[in-house]
Amino acid sequence: MADSATVVREFFELMEARRWDDAEARVAADADIRFTETGERFRGTGFVAMNRAYPDGWTIDVVEVLAVGDRVAAQVRVALPPDVFWCAGFYSVDDGQIVNGVEHWVTEGSAAPPDWRQPFTAD
Repeated sequence: MADSATVVREFFELMEARRWDDAEARVAADADIRFTETGERFRGTGFVAMNRAYPDGWTIDVVEVLAVGDRVAAQVRVALPPDVFWCAGFYSVDDGQIVNGVEHWVTEGSAAPPDWRQPFTAD
């Protein structure tokens, strides 16, 4: 059986490949996935169905996956030109499936930095 980090990495890679049935197999039927930005919650197969229905044209790049036991953190970049989105996701894996998670999504460059921070930036 794959370790927890591999399960999460494969989940995103399978979505990138549009191998929806294989991606769905990595998510428990009663999984609970929450998006903090919108407050949405998805259950099991509904999470994969939502991703499958997302307007096509995107690419997924798994930047990093770290695991400690059954807890996994993933940094994922999603490009849907002209936008780039970043996901910091935190998941629990049990018996080779994602059983719960929380995803924090941001749109790259969507917020202007406050003026007071300018003296501290490297740019």
